[in-house]
Amino acid sequence: MTGSQEKGWAGAPRDWPQALLGLRDGRSAQPLGRYAFRRLVRDASRALAEAGVSSPESDARALADLVVGRPLVMVDDVGAAEATRFLTLVARRAAREPLQLITGRMWFRGLELRARPGVFIVRPETEVVAGAAIDAARGLAREAESPGERADGGAARHLAARHRDADGASVRAASGAVSGEAALVPGPLVVDLCTGSGAIAAAVATEVPTARVVAVEIDAVAAALARENCERLAPGRVEVVQADATAPATLAALDGTVDVVVSNPPYVPAGAVEDPETARHDPERALFGGGADGLAVPTAVVRRSAALLRPGGLLVMEHDAGQGAALRAVATAAGLRQVRTGQDLTGRGRYLRARR
Repeated sequence: MTGSQEKGWAGAPRDWPQALLGLRDGRSAQPLGRYAFRRLVRDASRALAEAGVSSPESDARALADLVVGRPLVMVDDVGAAEATRFLTLVARRAAREPLQLITGRMWFRGLELRARPGVFIVRPETEVVAGAAIDAARGLAREAESPGERADGGAARHLAARHRDADGASVRAASGAVSGEAALVPGPLVVDLCTGSGAIAAAVATEVPTARVVAVEIDAVAAALARENCERLAPGRVEVVQADATAPATLAALDGTVDVVVSNPPYVPAGAVEDPETARHDPERALFGGGADGLAVPTAVVRRSAALLRPGGLLVMEHDAGQGAALRAVATAAGLRQVRTGQDLTGRGRYLRARR
């Protein structure tokens, strides 16, 4: 936050939305009682709505909770400094700065992740994609525990062999080292390509306790945040490698051994971003997939995944609603089978699902 933004209304940036002018009635210059502050929050919600924010009421309440440090229903008196800070944060949100960057946190499958400028903000629809990978990994974990109860013992034999061979020796791939533990632990091995903030990797690690997770991210700032999030939420469970997820040398030592590859790669077609939050604050490198159709990076991820997966291993990769047919063709050409498109909660084609 800049110094002018910290000063409150007196030092406000000139581009603050006109919708906020109605709030500048002196209420931030004096302490406010419970009901006066609640009225201020309602007014802030209306100002956010006028500014085009899609969730004005919940955002205004979230900012109020952040400022006072407790839920709005538990607030009594609010000091002048707190009221002024609240209005300052509301102005930032009205200027279409993402709520996650203002609060410094975002939520994913029940996990509170840290958010940081320059790192892609994870979206709710990605929870469905992560869920498909988690379900597969969880199933493999159960099969490894009770191999005699499944019809096809291939995956269980694969995990058992990995366990027998575990000796702690290190293996190394160009563009990033991966410990031998990643390839040899008895639980399912899950690789998250283009991990960004580490949201998917952290979710897999927390929801499938026996899984070993390796996450790959090319951007240094995002990789650092992924390490921070994963180590806080799943200590010692996720190995983050800063490297190009599509390069053949990345994780080359794991080729043919991975049980599940999951990815939310850059896939947005050129010129397809419309909302200010995304256009101004999400890094282009994490958004656009390359080419007019946005398929360059997703295509490369599919091909790299085909090499990483063991026979029978599963790929789950998020994509744009209009890219399903093209990516099914890419997956088939890469030698994958059982290729299909999975839907999100709105019924739109959201992710590629395929097996090696």
